[in-house]
Formats: sequence, C-alpha cells, structure tokens
Amino acid sequence: MTNSETNRPATAIDAVAERYVDKIARMSPITATELGLPGDPRALDDFSPAGLQADADAARETLAELAAQQPVDDVDVVTVDAMNERLQLKVDLHERGYTLGTLNVIESPLQGIRAIFDLTPTSTVDDWDNVAGRLRTVPQAIRGYMESLTAGRQQDRVAAIRQVRQGIEQANQIGAGDGFFTRFADRASTEGGELPASLRADLSEAADGAATAYRELASFLESEIVPVAREDDAVGREEYALWSQYFIGAQVDLEETYEWGRQELDRIITEQQQVAGQIKPGAGIREAMEILDADPSTTLEGTEALRTWMQKLADTAVSELAGTHFDIPDPVREIECCIAPTQDGGIYYTGPTDDFSRPGRMWWSVPEGVTTFNAWRETTTVYHEGVPGHHLQVGQTVYRRELLNRWRRLACWVSGHGEGWALYAERLMADLGYLDNPADRMGMLDGQRLRAARVVLDIGVHLRLPAPAELGGGTWDAEKAWPFLTSNASMDDGFLKFELDRYLGWPGQAPSYKVGQRLWEQIRDEARQSCEAASSEFDAKAFHRRALDIGSVGLDTLRRAML
Repeated sequence: MTNSETNRPATAIDAVAERYVDKIARMSPITATELGLPGDPRALDDFSPAGLQADADAARETLAELAAQQPVDDVDVVTVDAMNERLQLKVDLHERGYTLGTLNVIESPLQGIRAIFDLTPTSTVDDWDNVAGRLRTVPQAIRGYMESLTAGRQQDRVAAIRQVRQGIEQANQIGAGDGFFTRFADRASTEGGELPASLRADLSEAADGAATAYRELASFLESEIVPVAREDDAVGREEYALWSQYFIGAQVDLEETYEWGRQELDRIITEQQQVAGQIKPGAGIREAMEILDADPSTTLEGTEALRTWMQKLADTAVSELAGTHFDIPDPVREIECCIAPTQDGGIYYTGPTDDFSRPGRMWWSVPEGVTTFNAWRETTTVYHEGVPGHHLQVGQTVYRRELLNRWRRLACWVSGHGEGWALYAERLMADLGYLDNPADRMGMLDGQRLRAARVVLDIGVHLRLPAPAELGGGTWDAEKAWPFLTSNASMDDGFLKFELDRYLGWPGQAPSYKVGQRLWEQIRDEARQSCEAASSEFDAKAFHRRALDIGSVGLDTLRRAML
C-alpha cells in the first residue's frame, strides 16, 4: 500500500457508507456481533414484516444519498458501484416478496437466531449477563419471524414442503430439553471459573424460554405452514435469476453456465482418473479413494487430533506464503482452528472483529459419533477456509482501515466473490505445488467436482431444464438430482441429503462457488492479457494484493475495478 493510499482522507461517499453501517448495526444486533461493531449485545434482530421493511427502507435511503454525491477518487467509484448493485438488489428482492418468510435448512432466521450464540462473547460475568439478556430476546425474535411466515402465507410466498419439514425437525432439536440452549447455559463459566449462582439461575431460566420459543416455532410450522407448503422445489426462472445475481454479484447467462458446468464436471472427472492411476496403476476413482481412506498415514483419530492438524497446516501456509506469494498483514497471520459447538457436519469460517481482538476462526462442526477423519480429503479445505482462502481474503479487507470505509471492509459480503476466491485459492495452491501429493490433489478434485456438479443440479432443478439422458430424461427435479449428486460426491449419504436440501431451498447460492471461481480466473487472465498487450510482465502477487484490497464486492464490480 502506498503512502497516498494509507493517508487517503474520508470522503462524502465514505460518510454515506459509514452511516449505512451504523444503521445496519442498530437494526441488526446479530450483524453487529458478527462484525464486532458497537451494538446492543442483549438484543436480536426484528424478523417481522416491519423489520424487513425497515431494512429495505434503509437501503433506499442510502441509494438516494449516494445519488446526491460525486466520487472524488477510484475508491469512491468502486464504493458507489458496489453499493448501488448490492442495495438495489436488496430493494428488488424485498419488493418482489422474495425475502418474506424465508425458510430453508441452512440460512434463515431459524438457524440465524441460534447461531449468533456461537459468536456472542462469554469470557466474563458481564458477557454472560448479556447472554442471559439475549436469550430472553429469543421468544420475541421467533414471534417476529412467525409474523413474516404468516404474511408470506397470505401472499402465497411459502417454502417448499421439504424445507418446512426439515425446519420443524431443526426447531425441535434446538428446543429440546437437552438441546442447544440448555447445554449452552449448563456449560456457562468464565475464564476465571464459575458464575454467581443468581446469574446461573437467570441463564437457566432464559435458556428455557428460548427453547420453548423454538418448540412453539416447530408447532406453528406444523399447523400453519405445512398445509399450504408447495410440493415443487423449483422457484422458477424469474426468482432464480435475481437470487443468482445476488449471490454472484454478476449477471450470467444461466443456460450457458449450465452447459459450462457440465463441461467442467467432465474435465474434473478426467483429471481425477489420471490422479487415481498415480495412486494405484489401473485404479478407478472410487478404488483410489478407498485406498486413501484405508491408509493410516492419512487418518486422524479424535477431534483434538483434527484440530491440531488443522492449526498446524494453517499456520504453515501462513508462514510460507507470507511475503513470497502474498502480502499478509501481521494481524492476519493469526488464525484459530476450532471444533464447533454444533454437530451438523459443516466446515466454515468466521472473520475477525474490526479491531482483531477476536481473530479469524476456522470451525469444524463434527457430527455426533464421528471420531475418524481422512486428512487427504481436507488439506484443500484448510487452504479454502484459511490462507490463501477466506482468512486472507476477509482478514486483509478488514485490515485496510485507512483505505476502505467500514461497509467495504466489514459489511459487504458477496458469495460469488468470497467463495469463488476460496476455490480459486485451492487451485492456486495446486499450481504452487502444495497439492502435488496425489492424495491431497485427489482431495482437491473431489471438492471441486462437487462444486461443479451443483452448478448443473441447482440451475437444472430451479429452471426446470431438461435432464440428461443418463438420468432418464424428462425435467430436472429432486428425484433426478439425488443419483446425480451421489455419483459426483464421495460423502456420507446423510451429509449429501442435507446438501441436496440446501440446494433446493437456497436457490442460486451453491453455484456461486464454482461460477465465482470461473469469473475470478477470467478476470486474472484478462489482466494478464492486458499486461502482455502492453509488453509488461504480469505480477500475480500484485494482482492478488490489488484485488483483495477492493474487498468483497460483486464480481461485475470487481471486473470493472480491475480492468
């Protein structure tokens, strides 16, 4: 970063962006906690129709404020471009009713209300007092959510029955007598030891109220939503196109992307077959994977061994890549690898707080009863979630305090940009020689194959496209999606069933990973071609630095900013 960038004064457009972040933190205490912003630590979001309307109104007001300002430098130009794209989409989705009564298996208020307690501070007595206050707010948040579900039902905006049934199961699990809230309160302690008896009693009572609210949500879904839930999983072209743009931050030709996904899938399978032959001459892909699974040198026993392995690999990547292939600021060189308190099987990343007092963290949610892990499958996952993946991407953006406003650094996250970068980072690590071991390379290809397959599956089902002949022809649907998914992923059926439900209930999100990688690679290649046309040498390190300094923006915005 040059001195001129370091000393860049805040502009009127930065001020608009900062005010919008303040509005977000006030309206969404959950977001404030996630980002480490000042907010009410005892509150939760308003998920009622009034809360959704306030969110859309804040976006409209900010769009009007932006329109009244003129950019004074290139940073402003990108801010205006990115905010116009993101906020207008937010308004469009709200006006069409697509955000009303959201319900799916992974990313809806049902999960979000519970999940914020994973990030709520719990180090001190005061922290736990705030937790008790937030637990007491859960029933109000659930009631607001049920109001939106009711309003959605009245406007014929109801989730598919598949999502509703899974939502009922999740709500009952969370609200059970031995469910999350009860266990959370029972484990309460500070770094100094036990809590005062009065606070522990308060926590127990508040946790009971939160659990009761989730059981009431399950009953509400059963009685009020199940009877009117639609059977068809597909959302159709009009809605899908808007969600696709929302998740990618770019308008793509959906049919062309579907066909590209099929070609990419074939290319990856061919590469897997080549690697399988390196593991054992003549072996097929499945046989090679079975050999790797049986190899004790690639096996980890127990969650602590898993966590230790993750941490060592993540730290090694930081130390070896810093200063050579990437510029990694000092605060970003710390990453914590954690076993998540949940047991749903997911692996995910949470970014650092604004001041880095809470570092970036890589989480592994280990399913109950799972004690053996195959490292060959997950080496690339550590690079995806850590460095040079999400941790470098998010951490570097958060660090650019003197260049970017808070909306650019903290509040804007576009899945196609972020997840696309993480897949781009996986391939980059292969190009740099970190996945030359056939086992690790097979692991990377295994993950990339799944991401390519779900481009095909997601677009095919939601647009009701013709299914391939090998699936029996006809129209894509969940029944055809299942054998297609299981043939392209080497995972437990229970995990894959959840994955399929996720794709069916969260249209456009799953393809954003692989499509995002495609667009990242296109932007890089276009930048290289531009250098060659100008008879200058392409500097990959400088390209990555400049790209990540822009922050997580829509990929159309990124292309305009970089090219």
